[in-house]
Amino acid sequence: MKKTTLRSDTVEALSLQDLCRFCHADETWVVDLVEHGVLEPVGSTSGNWRFVGTNIVRAKKARRLNRDLGINTAGVALVLALLEERDTIMRRLAQHEPV
Repeated sequence: MKKTTLRSDTVEALSLQDLCRFCHADETWVVDLVEHGVLEPVGSTSGNWRFVGTNIVRAKKARRLNRDLGINTAGVALVLALLEERDTIMRRLAQHEPV
């Protein structure tokens, strides 16, 4: 039997360039996401931005919305906000439903 090993592929933070490669997008598009409040990088300038946790997930969702549905950056910001609001409402509703 083959012995398996535990390997962690968890990424803690991505630079702007790494996030662009991860999302198959250019830097201008990611900067637009930051300007529209979709992403909140850690760091004061784009040269030292680091994207962590939910920002990486949001960037990937934003890219799919943009690529697959042709939604512009402002629209992506709105859609993601509405999806998060829906998820919050669904979680709250699930807490009040009897099992």
